[in-house]
Parts: sequence; C-alpha cells; structure tokens
Amino acid sequence: MIEKHIVLEDIDPVAFYGIGNSHLQMIKSLFPKLRILARDNVIRVLGDEEEMAKIEEDIENMRQHVLKYNTISEEDILDIVKGKKTKEDAVKGVLVYSISGRPIKSRSENQQKIVDAFEKSDMIFAVGPAGTGKTYLSIALAVKALKEKTAKKIILSRPAVEAGERLGFLPGDMKDKIDPYLQPLYDALEDMIPAVKLQDMMDKHIIQIAPLAFMRGRTLSDAVVILDEAQNTTPAQLRMFLTRMGWNTKMIITGDMTQTDLPRQAQSGLKEALSILTGIEGISVINLTKKDIVRHKLVTRIVNAYEAYDKAKTNSNIKNESINKD
Repeated sequence: MIEKHIVLEDIDPVAFYGIGNSHLQMIKSLFPKLRILARDNVIRVLGDEEEMAKIEEDIENMRQHVLKYNTISEEDILDIVKGKKTKEDAVKGVLVYSISGRPIKSRSENQQKIVDAFEKSDMIFAVGPAGTGKTYLSIALAVKALKEKTAKKIILSRPAVEAGERLGFLPGDMKDKIDPYLQPLYDALEDMIPAVKLQDMMDKHIIQIAPLAFMRGRTLSDAVVILDEAQNTTPAQLRMFLTRMGWNTKMIITGDMTQTDLPRQAQSGLKEALSILTGIEGISVINLTKKDIVRHKLVTRIVNAYEAYDKAKTNSNIKNESINKD
C-alpha cells in the first residue's frame, strides 16, 4: 500500500469538493479500494499503485475542468472517470466559461476575426461602436491565455481623461484612484473569475492595474495587455504605451472613434496610430460595425439614430459654410 498527496493548485477547493463535500463523496464511491481524505486543497490517497495512478490522472483532469469552466458537476466527474468527454468539452469555439457556467465565445464574424487575430498577431486594434463586445472579448482572450499559462499576467489600462490623467488629487491609493475608470474591465473579469480567486490574483499582481499616466518606463513582458477606450489617448500617450511591449506579450487596443472625450482641438492617438500602423506585419486591425452589437436591440437603434444625426449635422455645416463663402 502506498500513500500520495494530490494538491489542487489554482482552483477553489470548495468548487471541487462540492456542496457538503458531495463531489468528494462521489469520488470515494467510484474508487472503493482507496482511502481518500481531504483537507483544504490537499487530497490524501492510500491504496495500491494501479488504482493510485488512475485516481491521480482523473483528479488532475477534474482539476483542469474546474480551472477551465469554474465549476464541475457529478455528471462531469462520472464522464471523466469513464474516460469520456464532458458536455462542456464537446462544445466548440468556447474561449472560457463564466462563473455561472455560461460559455463565452465569439458571437459575430468580426468578433471571430479578433479571436483569430489573437492567435497570429501580437498587437490587435479592435475598433467599433459601443456594444460590439470588443472589451469583453478581449478580457476573455486574456483570461484564456492566463488559464492556459501562455501568459503570466494580465495588465489593464485605460486613460482617465475625466480626471485629466492627474490622479494625485484623488483620495486613496493608485487602485482606488483608477478603479472607477477601469470598472468595465473589472466587470468582465468578475464574470469570468470567481471573486476569491480574482482577489488573490490581484494581490499577487497576476492581474494588474496600470494607469496609462504611470506606464512610462515599464517593459511589459509575458503578459496580455489591454488598453481600453484608446480613442481618448493623445498621440504621445498611445505611442508611449505601444512601445512598452516586451517579449512574449500580446497587446489588445480597443476604442470607439465616435465617443472621443478629448478636448475639441486635441487629436486622438488611436486615429493617428491606425493611419500609421495599419498593414504592418504582426499588427491586426479589426473594424467592428453596428452589425456586431450584442447588447440590447435598442443599442443598435441608438447607434443608428446618432449616426443619422451626425451625418445630418455634418451636411448642415457644409451647407452653411458654402452659403457663407457665397
């Protein structure tokens, strides 16, 4: 008889053991020849070598399932022990699963282009109107890379133009100052990573906040770096950000040119970057449209209404300028 200790790394033991240890009891029933004890994230197993090898492999597969999908059911456990695919594994095209078990995947042709670009390019510009899922999908790609260990950390950044990027006068530490501007990114993270695990990752700086104003001088390596609302950067800010890129790093820059909050006379760094960098090898530019909007159907109607308003306003200005010249 031999004894082994199996450590449940990177997952919440509660999700693995089940409510009232129901999953653990099921595992015990499936391996009646073994004595199985669990404490915290360590499972202690006693038994013969052949059975030991089997349960080690199965528990690792169960751990990987929880890591990938944030949950596991008794049906999943039974499928894994029988050597079958779980129902989640049978679904194609899923990037990650939400904490409620909902599959997160591309939902339009242009969203899929972002996913494909992430595989072949190290820098991606995802540009389009509100509601096209560019930020949420970027977070999903980053979380997937973290879970698959192709990246060691996620770095989130966003220009805080409402505060003029002068954050010193705001109360609290750096996180307190920038959190309101990064909330959409946190919302997405909280949908994909259990709260306790997310807090642990932030405490260990696996997931970092990086205010754009304080990015100068850093080299960002082994990471997925996301810059959201890039239309609100100045040319100098965006150039500085893009040149922070280090080894084994992927950058995703998202923005909506119709929602610029910069002063009227200021040029958008995103607009300049797209004119300079489009067509460069290793950089992908994905333009999303109102057809890619995945929010409430009213969002599409709102976007259409504002587009019509902007077009009418532009035409009116051109007409007035022509009259004034005459």
